[in-house]
Amino acid sequence: MKKIHIVGLGLLGGSFGLGALSKFPELQVTGTDISEQNLKDALTLGIITEAKEKPDSDTDLVILATPADTLGALLKETLDQIGENTLVIDLGSTKAKLCREIADHPKRKQYLAGHPIAGTEYSGPKAAFADLLDRKVMIICDLEKTDLTLKEKAYELFDALNLKLRFMDPEEHDRHLAFVSHLSHITSFMLGKTVLQKMEDEKNIFDMAGSGFASTVRLAKSSPAMWAPILTENKENILASLDGYISNLTAMREKIANSDSEGIYQEFAEINKIRDILDLGK
Repeated sequence: MKKIHIVGLGLLGGSFGLGALSKFPELQVTGTDISEQNLKDALTLGIITEAKEKPDSDTDLVILATPADTLGALLKETLDQIGENTLVIDLGSTKAKLCREIADHPKRKQYLAGHPIAGTEYSGPKAAFADLLDRKVMIICDLEKTDLTLKEKAYELFDALNLKLRFMDPEEHDRHLAFVSHLSHITSFMLGKTVLQKMEDEKNIFDMAGSGFASTVRLAKSSPAMWAPILTENKENILASLDGYISNLTAMREKIANSDSEGIYQEFAEINKIRDILDLGK
């Protein structure tokens, strides 16, 4: 592997660039970003070795790390541009719609649908770091539709970055992510909004905000430019997850309204089992 091109030089794209260069010092990493400032920062920070609008014809991998609602058009445009030995990988948080849109493209075999389960609440090239992907899960969808030889280029990079690969179909991916990722971001943003609204009346409310509040609302610091498109791209699954969440909140409100201390205790004790599940996954 000699050349990688990255479109979108924020947290994920930037971390892929830094990680790849740390493992392959002779690698040429070109890239572009819609933001001129991001592009300048990426060059300054050593995320890319050269700014370039389009990948060279002999580029091994093109990584697309832009907002979810831009990936459909960008993927088609990129596939139209590349030579026969280039593989395109997207890092989007939604997969089903994208895979449907690209299903009949003549270069479909040169595309790998990926999603690294990695990130922080920060965004932009300055938030990127080389070890972001270390020991993180990389979900791959529709693997059988990607050319066997080109897959090896992706595997070489994934292995070097110490990513753990998991395979699933696009619909399963989107359904699961709606519950374990997308819903948690909505919850965090809405908790933040609720407290900000309260702050309009009681200026000292944040003086009482401890570590529990900080950890719960942390995701509300995430990029709106990234998350607003995810919620519309995966709308049906997210609506289903929200319906379940709202139903549970309503039931808990009823228990509190009825001073049902025993019912609250029993429900919380049952939910405590998630601790064992999460500990098992570490």
